Amino acid sequence: MQLNKFFILSFISALTLISCDEDDNGNAPEFEERDPEEQALTDADSINNFLDTHFYNYEEFENPSDDFDYMVRLDTIAGENADKTPLSEEENLIMKTVVNNDVEYNMYVLKVREGEGQQPRFTDSVFTTRKIELLNLSVAENNTSPEWGDLAGLIIRNQNNQLSSIGNNLERGFKEAITNFKGATEYDVNLDGTIKWSNDYGVGAVILPSGLAYFSGSQPSIPAYSPLIISFKLFLMNETDHDRDGIPSYMEIDGEGYDALYDYDTDEDGLPNYSDPDDDGDGKPTRDEIIINEDGSIEFPDSNGNGTPDYLDPDTFE
Repeated sequence: MQLNKFFILSFISALTLISCDEDDNGNAPEFEERDPEEQALTDADSINNFLDTHFYNYEEFENPSDDFDYMVRLDTIAGENADKTPLSEEENLIMKTVVNNDVEYNMYVLKVREGEGQQPRFTDSVFTTRKIELLNLSVAENNTSPEWGDLAGLIIRNQNNQLSSIGNNLERGFKEAITNFKGATEYDVNLDGTIKWSNDYGVGAVILPSGLAYFSGSQPSIPAYSPLIISFKLFLMNETDHDRDGIPSYMEIDGEGYDALYDYDTDEDGLPNYSDPDDDGDGKPTRDEIIINEDGSIEFPDSNGNGTPDYLDPDTFE
């Protein structure tokens, strides 16, 4: 018996040394970037199969127990669950088409409960719990305590005059899904600092292809080219003014969706208006070219009467 163990350990050690030698010699397999459109088709087949063979805990939501946590849970239709309704037949499953990097993707939003509070725009921040799973239902991330997430992120210019994005680490598919939900209407802060939410917050999940997640990139416990399932609860949203110029970010776009947000750049300096404290590039901050009234309403003076408000008009400055 001891001899067998010795040979097994020796064999493992030999394999390890061979592996290390291959790495040292630069013989490790090269990573091959996949074609996004082909991967989209592969992911679509995998997701459609998942929708046909899995269900969520709809019965718990229909008859919640006193200690039910209102979290979406998915399982395979088999054995004692053979009679469950598949996700593909759920009336509250919505397919949404999203174009990202010129590739068209289908993602699926499971709207278990819409919520009754405020609904976030794609420029806002959201306070959510999130659980991320792969299609084999292995859990890659499970944040049971709510955390803030910025749906837009901020574009900045660094010391090397290069543009970069900060606070924009949420998956594109999740950002597209969460704006279909609303937060809670009320909450109380307990003596121990915890929060008790009214039981009317949004609850749902999104099933998204890798092209709306990390695609060829990888995260801890998330391999490259992985479609994801993100289950969440939305408790609160915050209207965001990313550049702190006094104008909420949702008002600093021209069109709909994320492309409109990032492409709207009045002075063409590379910083989109929602991230630019001087939108017209005339040297006078936007905050000084608008009027914010005591009730929070905003006025946009047009000093020269040319139809363009001062904060967007480089010809109007002091």
